Amino acid sequence: MAAVTEAPVPSLADARRLVVKIGSALLVDRETGLRESWLEGLARDIAQIRARGVDVIVVSSGSIALGRRVLGLADGPLPLEQSQAAAAVGQIRLARAYEIALRPHGIITGQVLVTLEDSSNRRRYLNSRATLNALLGFGVVPIVNENDTIATDEIRFGDNDRLAAQVAATVGADQLALLSDVDGLYTANPALDPDARRFDVVAAVTPEIEAMAGEGISGISRGGMVTKLMAAKMATAAGCAMVIGKGAEDRPLEALLAGAPCTWFLAETDPQAARKRWIAAMKPRGRVAVDAGAASALAQGKSLLPAGVTDVTGAFGRGDPVAIVGPAGEVLGKGLSRYTGEEAQLIRGRHSRDIEAVLGYPGRAALIHRDDMVL
Repeated sequence: MAAVTEAPVPSLADARRLVVKIGSALLVDRETGLRESWLEGLARDIAQIRARGVDVIVVSSGSIALGRRVLGLADGPLPLEQSQAAAAVGQIRLARAYEIALRPHGIITGQVLVTLEDSSNRRRYLNSRATLNALLGFGVVPIVNENDTIATDEIRFGDNDRLAAQVAATVGADQLALLSDVDGLYTANPALDPDARRFDVVAAVTPEIEAMAGEGISGISRGGMVTKLMAAKMATAAGCAMVIGKGAEDRPLEALLAGAPCTWFLAETDPQAARKRWIAAMKPRGRVAVDAGAASALAQGKSLLPAGVTDVTGAFGRGDPVAIVGPAGEVLGKGLSRYTGEEAQLIRGRHSRDIEAVLGYPGRAALIHRDDMVL
């Protein structure tokens, strides 16, 4: 069932930066534990996609499911402390499993554990973004999971569907693939309604679309269609197309490339434009004045270096939005500062190579990076 849209249907073949979310039910069998052969097939898919020059990030559930089996915990909801203990035992096994599966393809893996605070706090958000981009720059496939060992209910994403969408937004991914126990969005829960029809494309997540969401049926995963639609809204608003596909295939990403049944959610814009819009909506917490040379460089798409800064006002923190003011006092734009107001005041007018001598520790070359700026 195709939603009404004139936009072309996306394809994994067009991805430039892809986030893949793996559900617990795909990775872990209740009786036998880790599905090693399935993971080996996924690793082959990832290797083939990366061979096309595509950045890949994996957001993987499974640590609690693996850990509870090792600890002999019964099925069903766990108290928070037991859930965190299971995560601690299972996470090391989960990371090792991905390392073993991807190593034969010459792929280095890195483990990244995050909490909701890492995305809601701008400083932590910038750190997460910088770390993930650095890993991708080294050719690493980051394996991301929620830090269940320390996250309380108040600081949890609670499901890896939304976490995957947040990661996609953070790194500016253009595609997000949710591999699940269902092959897309249906008009009703297909496990309960034999007349339910699947959507091929969803142009926008409307209230009518949200009303069609059902619940997960695997019994060991936390997410259902409700969380997948929440993820779709987050991802598409950030300029990232999202696909829901059935992951039980031996080569799930290859199957999607070959036209397996799925549901695509169209991006509202492109990732860079979405990020610029997000920054533009922020209220500045300080001002950074620049000289004519810096203003000219900014107009050419360059980052703002400390050498071009003539004055700094405001008690802002790292990651806070600041107004960028030209030589005549005109507002040129807005950006996220990579330094606190106090640090920016100390290094203004200085060459980037002098930052360590001034601050006593190495710093970033740009005061405001061009990716964190809107003019």
